[in-house]
Amino acid sequence: MRMLQPSMEFLTRLSRRWVPACLVAVAFVGTSHAEDVLKTLRPGHPRLILLDADVAKLRESVEKEPVTRELHKELKKQADKMLGEPPAVHRLIGPRLLDQSRLVLRRVTVLAALHRIDGDRKYADRAILEMKTAAGFPDWNPSHFLDTAEMSNALGLGYDWLYSVMTPDDRRVVREAIVEKGLKPGLKIYESKGWWSKSPNNWNQVCNGGLTVGALAIADEVPEAARQVVDAARKSIPIAMKSYAPDGGWEEGPGYWSYATAYNTYYLDALQTALGTDFGLGDSPGFAEAGEFRMHTIGPIGRTFNFADAGDRSGPAAEMLWLSGRFNRPSYAAHELALTAPARRGVFHLIWGLRASPGSTFSGEALDAAFRRINVACFRSAWGDPNALYVGFKGGDNKAGHSHLDLGSFVLDAQGERWAVDLGSDDYNLPGYFGKNRWDYYRLRTESHNTLLIDDANQDPKAEAPLVRFLSTPERGHAVADLTAAYAPTVSKAWRGVARLGSEGVLIQDEIEAARPVKLKWNFHTDASKIQTEGGQATLSKGDRKLTLRVVEPAGATFAVEPCDPPKPQKQQPNVHNVCLTFKDVTKTRIVVVAELPHNGVGQPSVEPLKSWADASRK
Repeated sequence: MRMLQPSMEFLTRLSRRWVPACLVAVAFVGTSHAEDVLKTLRPGHPRLILLDADVAKLRESVEKEPVTRELHKELKKQADKMLGEPPAVHRLIGPRLLDQSRLVLRRVTVLAALHRIDGDRKYADRAILEMKTAAGFPDWNPSHFLDTAEMSNALGLGYDWLYSVMTPDDRRVVREAIVEKGLKPGLKIYESKGWWSKSPNNWNQVCNGGLTVGALAIADEVPEAARQVVDAARKSIPIAMKSYAPDGGWEEGPGYWSYATAYNTYYLDALQTALGTDFGLGDSPGFAEAGEFRMHTIGPIGRTFNFADAGDRSGPAAEMLWLSGRFNRPSYAAHELALTAPARRGVFHLIWGLRASPGSTFSGEALDAAFRRINVACFRSAWGDPNALYVGFKGGDNKAGHSHLDLGSFVLDAQGERWAVDLGSDDYNLPGYFGKNRWDYYRLRTESHNTLLIDDANQDPKAEAPLVRFLSTPERGHAVADLTAAYAPTVSKAWRGVARLGSEGVLIQDEIEAARPVKLKWNFHTDASKIQTEGGQATLSKGDRKLTLRVVEPAGATFAVEPCDPPKPQKQQPNVHNVCLTFKDVTKTRIVVVAELPHNGVGQPSVEPLKSWADASRK
C-alpha cells in the first residue's frame, strides 16, 4: 500500500513551528531512499564553503599577506558602495531575471563574507535586507530556470553564512522562499525529467549547483525536500561533467566554460563542506584538466578565443583557484592571479585563494594544446609574454550549445594586438536568437567568421569538423580540420590547416575539391586601424605595429577589403573589416596564406599537402 506524502506547504508550516528535524523527517516516512544523502550533514551553521575555520585563516591572511589584504580592501570598497544602493527588483529583461539574480548573489556573498571576517554588523544587515527583498519577489522566474537557480544559490549562501545574526523571522522568510521559489520548482523539473536535468550543457551545472546550495543551507530544517534535491542533482550533474572528458575542453566556449565551471565548483565545494563528500564527482574524467582549457583559450593579451557566443575579454574565474587546490595544479592559480588585477577579483578569489596550490609561474605549460573531443587547438610562441604569437583554431560541432556556423575559424594575436577577430555574440533578445532565426543573424552566420564561405551559403548547422592532425614543437605547432561535412554536398573535400611557424608567423592552408564549379571566399576579419592592399599582399596596422598577409598560392590572387555591418538592430562594428580573397568557378584548389611579422617574416614557407602534415597522436 502506497503511503501519501504531505504537501510542501505542510512541511513549511512544520518548519515555522521549529519542529525538530527528526520529527519533520518522520512526516516523509513514505518516501523510500536507497541511501540517505544527508546522513553526514554538518550540524549547525555555517556549513557551506566558508566555514568558521576558513574565516580565522582569512583574518590571519589579511593581517599578514599583502595580496589578501589588498583584495580585502577592494571588497570593502565594493561593500561600502552596496550599502547605499537600492535592493534588487523583480524586473525581466527579455525572458530573464538573471541580471537581478546575479546582483543578489554578488551583494549577499560580498556583504556576508565581510561581516564574518570583520564583524561589522552593517554589512550583515544590508545582506539580510537584500535576501528578504528577493524572498518577497512573486517568483524567481522559473520559466528561465537559471534565474531561479542563481537566486537559490544566493539566498542559500546568505542564509548559511548569516544564520547566527538573523532573527527567527528573517530565517523563516528566507527559508520559505528557498523552498517555495527554488526547491519546489526544481523538484517539479526533476520529477518530469525536464530538459536541463538531462542536458550536457551549462544549464545542468548551474541549475543543479544553485539548487543544491539552497537545499544544503536548510537541510536540517527541511530535510525531505533537501534530500530529494541533493539526490536528484547528484544523478543529473554527471551528464554535464562528462563533457569535460577527456582533456578539459568545453564545447560551449570559454565564456560558458566559466559559467558552467563556477557552478560546478560551488556545487562540489558545498557538498564537501556540508556533507564531507562530493560523492566522487570531483574525480570525473577530464575535470582536473578543465583549467587547461581556460589557460589555452586565453591569448597573451588576455583576450579569449571567443567562439560559441563568448566575449573576447577574459573575465575573472575564481574557480581556477578552487581547481588549483583540489587537483594540486599551481599553474591554475598562478595564471588566474597574473590575469586578474585585485579590482577584478571577487569574494571567491578571497575564499578559494586560501586553498589554491602554491606556485608563482605557469611558464612550464606546453605551448600548444589540442582538445580532442571538441576539436579545438591553441598555439602560442611563449607564456607570460604579451607580445607572443597566439592562434586559436577550431573544427568543432555546429550542433554544440551556443555554437555559430564557424567550423574552421581562428583568431590571431601578435605584438600585443589581436589581428584576426571573432565578432562574438549578438543581442540574446533578438527575435528567435536561440530559435528559428538564429542563422539569419550576421554574427552567427558563416560569412562573419574567419573561415571559408562557399557559394555565399551557411555551413550545415548539423555538421562536425574533426581535427585530423595535431603537432606541437617549439619550432612549429599545427592542426588540420576536416571541414567537408560543413559544405557537403557542394564540395567533396574541404580541409584546413593552421600552423604556428616559430614565433614569426602563421600559415593557413586550405584544400578544396568540388564536383561542379563553386564560388569560394577566404575571410580574415580585423579591426586594424589601417589596411593597405596590393595584389596578393595586405598590410594591417595598429599604430606603429603591423602584420602582413601574403598569398603564397594560388598565383594571381588579390586581397579585397569589405565592411562588416549588417542591418540594424543587429550589432554594428564599423571598425571591423573583412580582408578577403574571392575565387570563382573553383573545382579544385589550394589556398596558402601566411600572416607574418614585419621585422623577420617567415620567408618562403615549404608547402606540403595537408595529408602529409605530421600528426603527433600517430607516433
